Amino acid sequence: MSRPIGPGRLAYLHIRLGVQQELQYRANFWVQVVNSAIALGVGIVAIAVVYLHTDSLAGWSPDELVTVLGVHLMVGGFLRAFVFPNMYKLMSDVEEGTLDYTLTRPADSQLLVSVREVELWSLIDVVSGAGVLVWAVSRLGDQVGVIHYLAFLVALICGSVILYCLWIVAATLAFKVVRVDNVMQMLSGIYDAGRWPVGVYPFWLRGGLTYLVPLAFAITVPAETISGRIDWPWLLVAVGFTVVAFVVARLVWLWGIRNYSGASA
Repeated sequence: MSRPIGPGRLAYLHIRLGVQQELQYRANFWVQVVNSAIALGVGIVAIAVVYLHTDSLAGWSPDELVTVLGVHLMVGGFLRAFVFPNMYKLMSDVEEGTLDYTLTRPADSQLLVSVREVELWSLIDVVSGAGVLVWAVSRLGDQVGVIHYLAFLVALICGSVILYCLWIVAATLAFKVVRVDNVMQMLSGIYDAGRWPVGVYPFWLRGGLTYLVPLAFAITVPAETISGRIDWPWLLVAVGFTVVAFVVARLVWLWGIRNYSGASA
C-alpha cells in the first residue's frame, strides 16, 4: 500500500500543475509586464508628487516610503498569483455545486482549495516589488542591518498568511451567501490603501486597517522592519495576530463545509 502524500508534496504537485497550465498562455506574460510597469510607475509618481510639497509624511522619508510601495507590490503579486484565483474558484464551485469533487478527496479540503489555481505571471509584481525594495534599502545605508532583514522575512510571511486568512474567510461566506463577489471586490479595493503607511490615515481608519482589514500587519510592519523603523513589540503582535487569524480561518472553513449541501441540494 502506498503511503499518503504529505501536505507539502500535495501543494507542490498542484502548484506545479498550475504553473504548467499558465505556461501555455505566454502572451499573458507581456500583458502582465505592462500592468506591473504601470502599477510601479503610478506608485513612484504618487510618492514623488507628495514629496514635492513636504519633506516627510507622518515621519516617513521618501526612501522609507518606497519600501512600503515595494512591500505592497510584492504582497499584491502573491495574492494575485496564489490567493485570488483559488478564492474565486472556490466561490464558483460552491455556487455550481462542484465542490463535492474536492471535499471527497482523501486530503485536507482547505489545502486543496488553496492550491488548485496559479496565475504565474502575477509573480512579476513580486519581482518588481523586490527590485524597488532592494533599491530603496540600498539608499538607507547603515540604517538597516542583518536583524532587520530577518525581522522583515518574518513580518512578510506573517502578513501574507494574514491576508490569505482574511480572503479565505471572505470566500467561505459563499457557503451561506453564495454570491460574495462584492465582498471580494471591496477587499481588493481596500488593499490599495496599503500603498501608504497606516499612520498617515485618521485614527478611526487606522484601527480598521490594523484589525479589521489588517494592512498594518501585512504591509506597514514589514516595511518598517526593512527600513529600520520597527517598533519591535509590533513584530511580536504581528506573529500573535497571524496565529489567531489562522485559527479563526480554520474554524470558519470547518463551519463552512459543515453547511455545504452540495450539488444534490
